[in-house]
Amino acid sequence: MSNPVVTNQPGAGSYGTNVQTGEWSTDLCSCCSDMPVCLVGFLCPCILSCYTANKYGENCCLGIVPGGMTALRTHMRLTFGIQGTICNDAVMSCCCGYLEDCRMAREIRRRNGETS
Repeated sequence: MSNPVVTNQPGAGSYGTNVQTGEWSTDLCSCCSDMPVCLVGFLCPCILSCYTANKYGENCCLGIVPGGMTALRTHMRLTFGIQGTICNDAVMSCCCGYLEDCRMAREIRRRNGETS
């Protein structure tokens, strides 16, 4: 029996504008660029975390599981070709929780074509 030969690399998902720039599309403190995300994240960060996980295609409960947003950030970063490390993902999720959740939600919305 012979193994099949892979001629195409698998894609990174079915996200609208999957541009692999090596950077996040917005800065950490760019909340004003998407006010609905900023307001929901500020008033109820658990809802924003669940929304982000769901929009990314994961179970919405991932947003409230300890370490869930770190895992989501790592997977999102690897899928979108954003540079970084797992250690950096953990630090950003723990130390900049609200701001990082907002940035991940903005990233999903931009890549899905929901905002400019």
